[in-house]
Amino acid sequence: MAQTLENIRELVRLHKGFKIFYRAANGRRKVEERNGVIKETYPSLFTVYIESQQSTVSFSYADLLTREVEVQLEPSGEYLF
Repeated sequence: MAQTLENIRELVRLHKGFKIFYRAANGRRKVEERNGVIKETYPSLFTVYIESQQSTVSFSYADLLTREVEVQLEPSGEYLF
């Protein structure tokens, strides 16, 4: 089944409050890897609270669709979609 933004948005919404591990591309050969919790979901983006830095980052659902951001559920290691 092909993923759509609506499917991804719903999947993230269902996992609000779950602990995750994410890997995000930050430009040329730079990758950010962190643990966090899906904090909020909005129509165009979702936020992740980074426990170690006590900060929040946001990602668009398109980032997941284009694989700019990969999200794994903790502790199972299962990819969110």
